[in-house]
Amino acid sequence: MADVLTKKQRSYCMSQVKNRNTKPEVSVRKLLWQKGFRYRIEYGLRGKPDIVFPANNIAIFIDGCFWHHCPMHYKTPETNTKFWKNKILQNKKRDYKNNIQLRKAGWTVLRIWEHEVKKNPIKVVNKIINLLKKGI
Repeated sequence: MADVLTKKQRSYCMSQVKNRNTKPEVSVRKLLWQKGFRYRIEYGLRGKPDIVFPANNIAIFIDGCFWHHCPMHYKTPETNTKFWKNKILQNKKRDYKNNIQLRKAGWTVLRIWEHEVKKNPIKVVNKIINLLKKGI
C-alpha cells in the first residue's frame, strides 16, 4: 500500500517524533533528582545516552519499544513493511555497536525499555540507584 501522505507531509510528521525529553526519560530524571542524584544529559558520548553519571562512568539509555524493537511490544507496521524492518534493524545494530564502544571506553551501559518506566518508574530508579551504589 502506498503512503497516503506526500513526501513533504511524511517528512514533517517524522520530524515531530521526539528523540529527547520523552515522557519516560523525564519521569526517571525527575525521580532521580528528587532522590538527590545529579546527572548529565547531552554529555557528548557515543549514542547520546539519555542520562549520564560521569563520575561513575554510567550511561543510561531509555529505549522506546517501537524504535528499538522491544521483544514484548514491537509490532511491524502493516504499511511500508520493508522500510520499517530495515530501519529498526539498523537501530538495533547501532545500539549494539554503541554499547560495545562505550564498554571498551570503560563505561557501564544500562538500557531500559520504555514499558519498564511506564509500568513501574520507582523500580527503574531503584535499579539505577543500586548500580550507582555499587560503583561508590
